[in-house]
Amino acid sequence: MEFDTIAAISTPVGEGAIAIVRISGEDAISIADRIFCGKESLTEVPTHTIHYGFLEDPKTKERVEEVMVSVLRAPKTFTREDVVEINCHGGVVSVNRVLQLVLREGARLAEPGEFTKRAFLNGRIDLSQAEGVMDLIRAKTDKAMNVALQQVEGRLSHRIRRLRQTLIEAIASVEVNIDYPEYDAESVTLAKLKEQVIDVREEIVQLLRSAREGKILREGIQTAIVGRPNVGKSSLMNSLVQENKAIVTDIPGTTRDVLEEYVNIRGVPLRLVDTAGIRETEDIVEKIGVERSHQVLKEADLVLLVLNSAEELTKEDEALFQAIEGLEAIIVLNKIDLDQKIEEKRIQELAQGRPIIRASLLKDEGIDELEEAISRIFFEQGVETTEMSYVSNARHIGLLEKAKEAIDEALHSTEMEMPVDVVQIDVTRAWELLGEIIGENVHDGLLDQLFSQFCLGK
Repeated sequence: MEFDTIAAISTPVGEGAIAIVRISGEDAISIADRIFCGKESLTEVPTHTIHYGFLEDPKTKERVEEVMVSVLRAPKTFTREDVVEINCHGGVVSVNRVLQLVLREGARLAEPGEFTKRAFLNGRIDLSQAEGVMDLIRAKTDKAMNVALQQVEGRLSHRIRRLRQTLIEAIASVEVNIDYPEYDAESVTLAKLKEQVIDVREEIVQLLRSAREGKILREGIQTAIVGRPNVGKSSLMNSLVQENKAIVTDIPGTTRDVLEEYVNIRGVPLRLVDTAGIRETEDIVEKIGVERSHQVLKEADLVLLVLNSAEELTKEDEALFQAIEGLEAIIVLNKIDLDQKIEEKRIQELAQGRPIIRASLLKDEGIDELEEAISRIFFEQGVETTEMSYVSNARHIGLLEKAKEAIDEALHSTEMEMPVDVVQIDVTRAWELLGEIIGENVHDGLLDQLFSQFCLGK
C-alpha cells in the first residue's frame, strides 16, 4: 500500500485560476496517458516537460477538461517516484471531476501527507525536513518562513548528523577497547570519550537556547489583551491588526466574547486575543465572556494590560495586576491625549519593572513603542533567521533535552570513574535520541501521527 499509485488535489478547495491534481507512483504516467488527449503519448515524452491537451473519459469518450499536464520521471521528483501533475481550471466541480477520473483509472486517494511521507520513505528528505514542509505551509510571517525553509533545506539535519557522527566515533573507540582488553587503554579511551561527549553537549545546549525563539516563530505568542470595560482593548486590537476586527463603542461591555486574530509584529507572529472587559457583572452573557477572559489569561504567553490614564486607578485595575502576577506583561496607559488622572507612581510600583507604554489608540500613538517592547521581551538580540538555526518543533526540543540528559548521565559516570562500557550505554542512548529527530530511529506509529497532520495533497 505504501508504494502503490496515489492521487489527490494539491491546491486549496474553492474557485481560482487553476487547480492541480497530483499523481505519484509507478503507474502515474500510464494512468494519466489513458485519459489524456494531446499531440503525444505521455509515456513517450521527456521528463520534466508540460503538455497541453484534453482529458477524456475512456468509457464514454466524453471530454472532461482542458488541461496542462506535467510529466516528471523518477528519481528526480519530490517523491522519487514517477509524478504527474494535472493543471485544470480552478473550480470545485472541475477539479473533482478530474480527480474522480484519475481514481477510476486505478489510482488510490492519497492519505494526508502521503506525498511527503513517500519522499521520506524513499530517502529524498529526512524526518526533520518533512516536518519543515508543514512548518513552511503554516508559516505566518517572513521570518517564520525563513526558519522553516532552512529546516527543509536540511540545516538542522546536517548539525544533528554531525553530532551523531561524533558520538558514533566515541562509541566505536569504546567497542575497540572492549574487544581488545589486552591493550589496557581504558583510561585513554575514557578521557577521549569524555572530550567528545562534552563537545556534543555544548552544541545541544546551543540548539536548545534557540528553542524558545524558534517555538515562538513557529507557533506565535499567545497574547491576551485585558483590562476593565471601555479602556481601549478593542481599539488596541484594531490598531495592531490594522483593521476594524473588534467593535468599538463608548458603552462598557461591548465585547462579550473572545476575539482572536494573528498579527505580524516585526516578523514575530502574535496570536492576539481581545477579551471581554473583566469586571463584576450581573449580565449572564457578559459574565460568560469574563470567565473566558480569565481562562485566556491563564494560557497567555504575554499579557497586554490596558488602563485608562484619564481615570483614577480603581480596585478592579489593581485586581488585574494581581491576576497577571508572574506572567510576562506590558502595561498600556491609553488615552494620554486626555487630561491625566491616573497616578503613574502607583502604576510603576504595581508594574514591578514591566514595560509601561503611553498611548493614544484613537490617534495611533504608542503602537511603535509597544511593538518594540514586545520584540525586546522575546528576542533580546533581535530576530535573525539568515545564519542561525532555530529549533522550533516541540518534538525536536523534547528529544534534544532527553539527549542532553543522557549525555549528562554519561559525564557523571566518567566523574565516578565507572567502567567505560557502562558510560557507553548513555552515549548510545543519546545517539539514538538524536536519530529520532531525523528519522533514523523511528516507529511506524509516530510516522503515521506526524504525517496525518499534513493537508491531503501534500
